[in-house]
Parts: sequence; structure tokens; C-alpha cells
Amino acid sequence: MTVIVESLDQEGRGVAHVEGKATFIEGALPGERVTYSVFKKKPNYDQATVTQVFKPSPVRVDPKCKHFGVCGGCSMQHLDASAQVAAKQRILEDNLKHIGKVTPGIILRPTYGSPWGYRQRARMSVKLVEKKGGVLVGFHEKRSSFIANMDSCEVLPPRISALIAPLRELFVKMSICNRIPQVELAVGERVDVMVLRILDPLSAADEVLLKAFADRHHIQFWLQTQGPETAEPYYPLDAPALYYSLPEFNVTMPYRPTEFTQVNSGVNRILVRRVLQMLDPQPGERIADLFCGLGNFTLPIARRGAEVVGVEGSLDLVRRAQSNAVYNHIGSASFMQANLFDVTPESLSELGHFDKMLIDPPRDGAAALVNAISEINPPKRIVYVSCNPSTLARDADVLVHAKGYRLLAAGVVNMFPHTAHVESIALFEQ
Repeated sequence: MTVIVESLDQEGRGVAHVEGKATFIEGALPGERVTYSVFKKKPNYDQATVTQVFKPSPVRVDPKCKHFGVCGGCSMQHLDASAQVAAKQRILEDNLKHIGKVTPGIILRPTYGSPWGYRQRARMSVKLVEKKGGVLVGFHEKRSSFIANMDSCEVLPPRISALIAPLRELFVKMSICNRIPQVELAVGERVDVMVLRILDPLSAADEVLLKAFADRHHIQFWLQTQGPETAEPYYPLDAPALYYSLPEFNVTMPYRPTEFTQVNSGVNRILVRRVLQMLDPQPGERIADLFCGLGNFTLPIARRGAEVVGVEGSLDLVRRAQSNAVYNHIGSASFMQANLFDVTPESLSELGHFDKMLIDPPRDGAAALVNAISEINPPKRIVYVSCNPSTLARDADVLVHAKGYRLLAAGVVNMFPHTAHVESIALFEQ
């Protein structure tokens, strides 16, 4: 059947309606006339893939990656990079309007960086598949548990992408090649780390292979035997420390390769700058950084002279944030552990009054937190950094219609080019 694609959904799929039923078509773009093949039927909608494009969109481009369409890592390489940002901005505005019933006073200029080679954190699966030529190293195929047969990745830094094929050759030679389920990548400013998840001990021959690979390709191996907390440096032990920096704020952030950090350090630097501009911390102010992680925003805020309290649910991240404050000789930032998903007005008030507040939650948003904000002497300004436009919109509804804030500005942050992932930033003020 031939249809005209009407729009893009939040997964980057083209949307069309056939006899009143929505059809979500992977690989189709708005305005295109296409045919498609349905792979999943539901009572209220179908899921499909495009089979032929009769009228290409003017913003359709040739995907740069030869594995696009098979690998599930990217979903939007067929759409021009600037058009991807515009599409994400529309998704944010639609969510705010229809879910939050709010309209920003200002639409912020999008925050974005290079669309290629940006990904400095990744977790790739490893599996011995002899009928496909040995060991596969890569991301999962679309809608599948199978690993894509890949030898490069355009969103990884080129030097890391170039190591996929050598890694496949390395693993197939190891005695435990079928006992290495994943390799986690962390690209620092002075060292590239690969964390191998191993289910059996290395043999002496395996150790020789790993050390030779590390020396040849200038990387450091870590080994992880169970959960992320068991990851430890293996070779070389005298490698430089893993860290990223925020030069504008004279902040250096050491971290373990299994700890959460933003995958796109270039965009993260821009994001931190914009957050600080919007929050405008001043000496003498007391500011909360909620869901603070390892202090990505907390320490730059403290550099501006404010007193900052960082709150995080993970005790390991709290300890890392405390360590990073000491490392950077910052004494005006303190950190504490608390579950912000079950916070109450009483437990929030126990933290004391805050002049301003930064909220940076995971995809589930901050429903309990925004509902716990007191209407008596609340923070005069809130900056909300979101990785899910629908939960941001839900929480904006509460802040605007129940807590007395105005949504002054909102805009997208393209942290993950070529994916449908939408990060955003919003400014609320009493």
C-alpha cells in the first residue's frame, strides 16, 4: 500500500494513517510517498518498515554508516543532522503543549555539536558466532537480540571504531572467547579504557594477548568479574587517570569507566555552560542540585560562589562527587544520598531552604520531587534538564499549574545525534 507520511514520532519513525489506523514506518520521513511492510500488527496501530520511497524528502540523506538499517544503535541517519534537531524540537514543544498544557515564553536555540564520532561511552556485546566468521563485537540488530556483524561505527571516535575488527580478532584467539559477554568503552582525555566482562579467569596465554593488544593500540584494559563495582584496572597499571574536564569552570572530573557520565563530552560542556547561564548562581545563594551524579553541574555552580547541596540516590556516586570536590579544592559543595523518587514535602523541607534548584532526573522524571516543593517560600528559579520530553512535560504541568511557576524557556539538547533520544532544558521561575 502507498501512503503519504505525515510526521515523525518520538522514535524517529514516519507516521501515516490508513483507514483511521496509525502506522509507524521505520525509515520513512514526513512528506514522502512510500510503500511499507508491516512486521507487527496491533488493534490500534501497525509497525512497519519502508520498502520503497517514491517521493524523497528534501532532507533525506544517504546514511554514512554502512551498517545503518541493520544495527539498532542509530535510527535517524537517513535524516539531515539539522533536520533531526528541528524534529526533536517539535517533539519537545508537542509534549509540553499536549501533556503539560504549557507553552515556553522563549524557544531556546538548540544545543548541539558534531554529529559524528561523538560517542565517548558505549557498551558493546560480544559473542562467538562461528557461522558468521568468529566473534562478533557490536550493538544489537534492530528489534533483535542478535549482535550486528559490524567492523566500524561512525558515532564512535574514529580511533575506537578502528578497533572493532582487531577486537574481534583478539577475542577469537582467547581461551575464554565464549565467556566474554561485553566490552564497555570509556574515552577519556588522556586514556581510552576497555572494560571486559569476563565470566571465567584468564589463562596465561590470554594475559599475553591482552597485554600485547593494549600496548599495540594504546588502550587500558579493566576486568569486571561480576557487577560494575567489581571492575578493576588490569593493564597497564601505570596508565593516565580517566577523566573529563570542564575548562570554562576549571573543573576536572575523574571517574571510573563503569560510572555514569554523559556520552558526549563536547555537548556536555555546552550544556553545563547553558545551565549555569540560566541558573545564574550568585555568592551567598543556596542552591540544590538534585540527581547530581558525580557533580557534573554541582562543582561548576560552586565555582560561581554559591553554596551547593548535591543529592543523589547512588551512594557510590555520592562518594565520587565528594572525592571530585576535594580533588578540585571546592569546599562550598556538599553531597548526600537520598531516594528522590519517594521524597515528600517533609523530607524535602528537612534539607532547608534553597534559593534556586537544578533538577536532572533519569527518564522517569521527577514527579515526587516537583510535587514535594512547598508553595511557601519555594525556590525562585528552577532549571530542569531532561532526557524524556514526556516526563518533563508532566512535571512542567505540576510546576506551572500547581506550584505557581512560569515556563520562561525550553529547548532541545542533541546529546545523541542520529538517534531518537531527546534531551532538553527548561527554565521555570516564580
